[in-house]
Amino acid sequence: MPDNGKSGFSSPPRLRKRVDFLAVRRGEKRRGRFFLMEVLDRGDDKSPRVGFTVTKKVGNAVVRNRVRRRLKEAVRTHAAGDMTPGKDYVIVGREEILDIAFDQLAVELSRRIRGTR
Repeated sequence: MPDNGKSGFSSPPRLRKRVDFLAVRRGEKRRGRFFLMEVLDRGDDKSPRVGFTVTKKVGNAVVRNRVRRRLKEAVRTHAAGDMTPGKDYVIVGREEILDIAFDQLAVELSRRIRGTR
């Protein structure tokens, strides 16, 4: 995984194309109070990829970007190691992410990535 220059942690590669996001929608859905996680097994052993989505229902651009930034940082610092090679993850954030402690978000994200309830 490429180093992004922030405090020694590296992020998984990102999903950027709409086709990739739509493909992940066919996979498993893991619902939670703070976010929805969609997981697709690509069937290879390449590094995991992650994408982030926050809908307009959450709020204006400022609120959506805050939600997205918190999710990205939680993945980068805590949850990237829990991701399985050969899988794509899309995380759909909800506004409640802004109301919880960052540590609680990181624990919940790691738990959902591992697939435990």
